[in-house]
Amino acid sequence: MTEQRAYEAHLDGYASILAGVCATGRRLSRPELEGLRERGERAAEAGIGLRELVRAHLAAAREVRGRLGPGADPDLLLAAVEQAVDAFAEGHERAQTMAVRQEEAARREFVDDLLYGRSDLGRLAQRAERFGLLLAHAHAVAVAQGPEPFGDGYPASRSVESSLLTRFGTRRILLTTKDGRLICVAPADEPEVLTHFAKQAYAAADGILVAVGRPHPGAGGVVHSYEEALGALDLAGRIGLDGPVLHAADLLVYPVLGRDRQAMSDLVGTVLGPLATARGGARPLLDTLHAYFDAGCVTTEAARRLALSVRAVTYRLDRIHRLTGADPGDPTQRYTLQTAAIGARLLGWPEEEL
Repeated sequence: MTEQRAYEAHLDGYASILAGVCATGRRLSRPELEGLRERGERAAEAGIGLRELVRAHLAAAREVRGRLGPGADPDLLLAAVEQAVDAFAEGHERAQTMAVRQEEAARREFVDDLLYGRSDLGRLAQRAERFGLLLAHAHAVAVAQGPEPFGDGYPASRSVESSLLTRFGTRRILLTTKDGRLICVAPADEPEVLTHFAKQAYAAADGILVAVGRPHPGAGGVVHSYEEALGALDLAGRIGLDGPVLHAADLLVYPVLGRDRQAMSDLVGTVLGPLATARGGARPLLDTLHAYFDAGCVTTEAARRLALSVRAVTYRLDRIHRLTGADPGDPTQRYTLQTAAIGARLLGWPEEEL
């Protein structure tokens, strides 16, 4: 079927409707209007653009006008064309809206299945190609979380999406939202995608924290990487890790240490328990330990982070040494103190009882 014949198929009976209106002066009937809406829907489903169809309607109206007698009222024809095109366009737009909603629903279902592994992996891989992912390859997932939730179509989400599309095009990247978080799935061999995503998400709104899971192969690898990123965000919330970007690969020690809660509780109580006897309690000295270790055991940097003098930090470190018997400056004893300090974060000590 040629393009012209395709248009004519959707204009069948249109000229007769216009001629009847001009002959009687009536308006288009309800069945006629509904028929035009249905033709508009079928045209949209056939992939024919509305602009071309409107031009075809106007061309048909000109032919009808040429066949009208000299006494015919052109305003009646124009009114009929207006009604007809409006009804046809309404049907066309209705079909387009329905198609978009169906596509969004299919995409949302795919995202849910992909991130929670609720579908047959073979079928999931087939569906993934429709959305630009090749699940036979390894992927990594980055998750952005902020004080305000992310949602499809939100300004922050659109800003990040626009930047990714401008920089990388549609290169096997999936950007979506889930549970108020913004999620990016990218091939493992293109780490710059997730780096750019993290920068743009952090710039899109205040208080954004981004976690990046490790690359893993296959359809199940996306779920694994996503869960690692969520775990990193949860860990950051519980122990106050600094952002703006957390890499799950850098945090593997935390779940390892937290596996045996009783052993960790014993370590914290034995090593750091004496700090509770200090004036002001354990918290100021424990914060000093955290700052000292986070600063790479550089006293001046720890003092800057704590907004204290170097002398005050040195005094506190000496006080910790005297109370615990472990010297933060000694490499061997430092490991025990740092492990216990990490355990204190995981257990919420000293606010929480061991």
